[in-house]
Amino acid sequence: MEPRITPDGSPLSRSLREDVYDYLRTEMNRGGLQPGAFLDLNHIAKQLGVSRTPLREALLHLESQGFVTVLARRGFRIKPLSLDDIRHYFQIIGALEAAAMRSAGPLLTPADIGFMRQLNASMAGAVAADDFSLYYDLNMAFHEVYLGKCDNTYLLGVIRSLRQRLYDWPRREGFVKAWEQDSIHNEHERLLQLLEQGAIEEAATFLQNVHWSFERQEAYIHAYFFASRGGSPK
Repeated sequence: MEPRITPDGSPLSRSLREDVYDYLRTEMNRGGLQPGAFLDLNHIAKQLGVSRTPLREALLHLESQGFVTVLARRGFRIKPLSLDDIRHYFQIIGALEAAAMRSAGPLLTPADIGFMRQLNASMAGAVAADDFSLYYDLNMAFHEVYLGKCDNTYLLGVIRSLRQRLYDWPRREGFVKAWEQDSIHNEHERLLQLLEQGAIEEAATFLQNVHWSFERQEAYIHAYFFASRGGSPK
């Protein structure tokens, strides 16, 4: 049997299920598997040199995370995001990030907050340069400063999985500048001010009720997620 490899050419390792899961995540992220597409299990199994068992296990894991839908007698389908999905994810992420902030906020040092300020300034530069990929990475790093101080790995796992579902499946090439600028100059700036004041409970509430408020962000959500349909999810 030929060695199993990932899309970047590196050999697969760990358990077969984990390997297949990572392969599918990579393919979805780069756009090789598009939302709405049905999966040819025989083709994927042959391509990876594995049986259908670890492939089905990986797909069932993806289903549990909301990435894949199982349709009776039709197989596995990459699940497109609906407006209700996004609303629910925002509600969950907001509640969990607020919980993480309450736990981790008191552990943040002035150096941590200073680093967050540097990241926010770099985000502004990335938006000005129309470099969405850099903005995306910096934004993830900004949130990871305080999330990384939280020791609840289960909570963090859900947050990271849902954020990937929202923004990295596949990652869009363009972005809504007004949204990013609002996030940088208003939301991130206010969060930093609260952290500098030691107002941890207020910072947690701000994350949940403003930064991750579906109602506040809804116009941006339509423009970003449903641009190809004129801003409408229907």
